[in-house]
Amino acid sequence: MGLFDAIDISASGLSAERLRMDVVAENLANANTTRTADGGPYRRKNVVLEQQGGGGFASALARARGVQVSAIVEDPTPPRRVYDPGHPDADADGYVEMPNVNPVTEMVDLITASRAYEANVTAMQTAKQMFTKTLEVLR
Repeated sequence: MGLFDAIDISASGLSAERLRMDVVAENLANANTTRTADGGPYRRKNVVLEQQGGGGFASALARARGVQVSAIVEDPTPPRRVYDPGHPDADADGYVEMPNVNPVTEMVDLITASRAYEANVTAMQTAKQMFTKTLEVLR
């Protein structure tokens, strides 16, 4: 592992967790959007992460590269049906298809991404301190 690999790995984690927080914010912002450009209700999105470089666990330890976003996928769960006959998007029976976004789930995802972001910042700061101490010893 090179001198700056730890910082590169933490930086990849920071980027990935930032994207996760952005997607959670988008989900929360569209929690009541009943009509999108596609015509239906908003569909909750998830970020799928994978290790950079591929390979198994042993090779990942040997060639630590970090994490990357492999895809942003839509949650396959069906939309919620809410009875609201006065809503402009209500069907003939008075039901409106609402997004499959649960604010509690989104807040848990946001807290998880925030904690992972903080862990990556801490790892980056620790690596920086180790490099500084190493340079002081070499003087």
